[in-house]
Amino acid sequence: MALSLKILHAAGRVAVPWKNGGGLTREVAVHPPGSGLAGFEWRVSMAEVRTGGPFSSFPDIDRSLAVLEGSLTLTIADRAPATLSPDTPAVHFPGDVPVSAAPPDGVVTDLNVMVRRGRWRARMSRAVIADSASLPLGEGSALLLALTPLVVSSGANDHELLRLDAMLLEGPAVCEVRSADAPGALWLIELSALLPG
Repeated sequence: MALSLKILHAAGRVAVPWKNGGGLTREVAVHPPGSGLAGFEWRVSMAEVRTGGPFSSFPDIDRSLAVLEGSLTLTIADRAPATLSPDTPAVHFPGDVPVSAAPPDGVVTDLNVMVRRGRWRARMSRAVIADSASLPLGEGSALLLALTPLVVSSGANDHELLRLDAMLLEGPAVCEVRSADAPGALWLIELSALLPG
């Protein structure tokens, strides 16, 4: 499978207000492209959370969530409440269990990954780039979200990413990432198909 690569600029994302007025969402990437909430296989989005409240239920979906800015207290089903910040790992939970969130210190920006249960698996990891680093990627899909300005090299080509720009890669590759500001940082989301097709 040949490598395919697409740059997803933060400036081009459309903000969609929530029906309850508590925040807004910007879609980063979705598969298949153009899928709505009822038909996606996986979806990556960013949300601005302005007020606390329950999450929408997504049956047959597994979710992962990380905080990009601010802090967010999550209560997931019968788990103890946990407060997430940009320095904490992502949390994973079923999309059809009761979840509520509260932003104790004001508006929060978070990163959301949703995958169709039993068909896809998502792994989220945050990397700090002191100068440069190699990122080996498997045969599935990978989305790199820049938290600082970065230069990503694949083959002979360099790609500049501004803060919150993303790069979607399909196919095996080794990417070299260089930080324009030291230290740099990124979230890497690896999406693996569990079933063919």
